[in-house]
Amino acid sequence: MIKVLMAKPGLDGHDRGAKVVARALRDAGMEVIYTGLRQTPEQIVEAVIQEDVQVLALSILSGAQDYLFPRIIELLKEKKIKDVLVVAGGIFPSEDVPKLEKMGITGLFGPGTTTGDIINFIQDKVKK
Repeated sequence: MIKVLMAKPGLDGHDRGAKVVARALRDAGMEVIYTGLRQTPEQIVEAVIQEDVQVLALSILSGAQDYLFPRIIELLKEKKIKDVLVVAGGIFPSEDVPKLEKMGITGLFGPGTTTGDIINFIQDKVKK
């Protein structure tokens, strides 16, 4: 079974999309742990370690991905966590996508992405 940590970094208070995706992943047979709102990068990485997940799914709508995502990736590297698939969903400018992918966020899902696409992406990447 694929184990996923769904996290909402920063001061973003909107989690409807994260909850919809979390439920879809669970309905697809994955174990999903949801951290709740307003998590710091440190709290998220600590949860990744404690829960021993295969996937970290970040959800952001606040526009703070340029600060929060690099910090999360930096902390994962500091803790020598290399075997966790990091994906992100939410609202981010298309010009941010290449830099987010370069830092190690494998899947980026914007508005209009189906839950089926997210499920298939995670299942395909975790199997490899």
